[in-house]
Amino acid sequence: MQRYFVSQQSLQHGEVTLANDDAHHISRVMRMVEGDKIIVADGSGDAYICSLQSVNQDECKAAVVEKTADQPEMPVNVTVAHGLPKGDKFEQVVKQGTELGAAAFWPFEADRSISRLDQKKAAKKQDRWKKIAKEAAEQSHRNCLPYIHDLVTAAKLSEQFHQYDQVIVAYEESSKAGEMNRFAEVLSKAKAGERILLVIGPEGGLSPQEAQMFSEAGGVLASFGPRILRTETAPLYGLAALSYYFELSR
Repeated sequence: MQRYFVSQQSLQHGEVTLANDDAHHISRVMRMVEGDKIIVADGSGDAYICSLQSVNQDECKAAVVEKTADQPEMPVNVTVAHGLPKGDKFEQVVKQGTELGAAAFWPFEADRSISRLDQKKAAKKQDRWKKIAKEAAEQSHRNCLPYIHDLVTAAKLSEQFHQYDQVIVAYEESSKAGEMNRFAEVLSKAKAGERILLVIGPEGGLSPQEAQMFSEAGGVLASFGPRILRTETAPLYGLAALSYYFELSR
């Protein structure tokens, strides 16, 4: 069944209203009619099977039939903090990271970030990233909608490390120093329900100064293996490893 995310305000008294892009998708793209079933998720973890009661391109209404029993979310809450990369690479990270189960994304301006966004451009980009996350969450049948944090500096990001149970900082110099097992060590200590922050640098990686700052703030500098990964590949590697450890190997 097709899945749509709606606000909790739109889902009241056993009925749900879908408008704008969702209504257009239901009526014009999927060509659904009254009586067809859809899944509606409220973005916070609950999802419902609903039956369409009225369909048009401006607004669709549906009645809740039953709450779904599926639990597609990762056992750990993972935020991907990513040094702002060039072009549309962060869009790719948001899209595929959502498919892999990330709970949130946090772009930050790193020393080696080539892209720089003023407040107006950052707001426009954030709207775009939110749309991509929503579409990817619907496609991958997520119950929770990933949160997109505002763009911050690396220093501001480090000040938030205390909010997380584990902070993993991908740092290629850790591989060169022969420290290949730190990522696995962190995974072995992590427990279901914990909040994990995965920090990735932009093209060129994190600077030594950033690595030191993140380490002093409580982050664990970890290698992602003997091969150098692209900035848009590294977070997917980290998420896939977390998914395997918590969802497939137990």
